[in-house]
Amino acid sequence: MRKLAMLILIMGLAFSACGKEDKGSADRNQDAQKAIQEGMQKEKQMYEGMQKGVESIEKKIQEQKEETKK
Repeated sequence: MRKLAMLILIMGLAFSACGKEDKGSADRNQDAQKAIQEGMQKEKQMYEGMQKGVESIEKKIQEQKEETKK
């Protein structure tokens, strides 16, 4: 999660440095912070999805073990 956040921060800073100078630094910082938060939220959702997938697989394995015991 931290790697993605750092990547987004670096990208945001790089794009803001190349962008127009009419934006204030506060606006650039706010945009970068928003991008970081969105990236972290997407990563969290992806992690939760993977977690649910693992739980589903574990449940299927447990069910298969119970079936073989019968």
